[in-house]
Amino acid sequence: MLETIRHDAIVELRLARPPVNAFDATLSRELRLAIEAAANDARGILISGRPGMFSAGLDVAAVLQLDQAGRLGELWGEYSGLCRTIAASPIPVIAAITGHAPAGGAVLATFCDYRVMAKSSDPAKPFRIGLNETQVGLIVPPEIQTGLRRLVGVYRAERLMVAGAMLDSDEALRVGFVDELAAAEDVVTRALAWLRALLALPARAMSGTRAIARADLVTAFDAARAPNAEDFVRGWFGDESRVVLTAVLAKLKKT
Repeated sequence: MLETIRHDAIVELRLARPPVNAFDATLSRELRLAIEAAANDARGILISGRPGMFSAGLDVAAVLQLDQAGRLGELWGEYSGLCRTIAASPIPVIAAITGHAPAGGAVLATFCDYRVMAKSSDPAKPFRIGLNETQVGLIVPPEIQTGLRRLVGVYRAERLMVAGAMLDSDEALRVGFVDELAAAEDVVTRALAWLRALLALPARAMSGTRAIARADLVTAFDAARAPNAEDFVRGWFGDESRVVLTAVLAKLKKT
């Protein structure tokens, strides 16, 4: 599910869960543990995906299966914990967005320090990124809303999240959802270059300033975290969500 590639002081964690790097509880847990481990022996982390697909977000089949078993809180707890780990990482975490990044894929990138996104070689088929949760019947949780507001501003974040908008890479760069575009084959290279430039700064000054600047992200997670994950899930995932996601899964099975 996860490939680890060493670039000197930087660890690249490449998502490798076919076909679309969707997050179930296991992948969420493995990536979180890998980030925590890398923080002990590396100076920076890069998260990448396969060419054309960064991550499609939460695994729809796993969501419905766990919901039926009354264990959806397990998946949400693992995925939310992963995002908090990225937000709170003591070393920089960069997203090399190698292709499409809807929903949970976009969320993951939102909490990274910097985002380099692939630009499709075919203008008629651009790569897209966005929090399209409302389109599949899900509410965007408050900590995730905080993350997007940080990138694009309060009003624009509201418009994008309420509509569940998916932006092509050019528009994502224009509004600040991503920081840089590169050809698909150069995304990892450009992300490494940015991270190396950051790591060339005086370490204590950079790390201390970064920790202060990103403290609001960690606070947002801690403030939103319910004592019981199942209580949160019951409010987040209701009948409307089940109907819409069941239809999405049926459509995916036909393709």
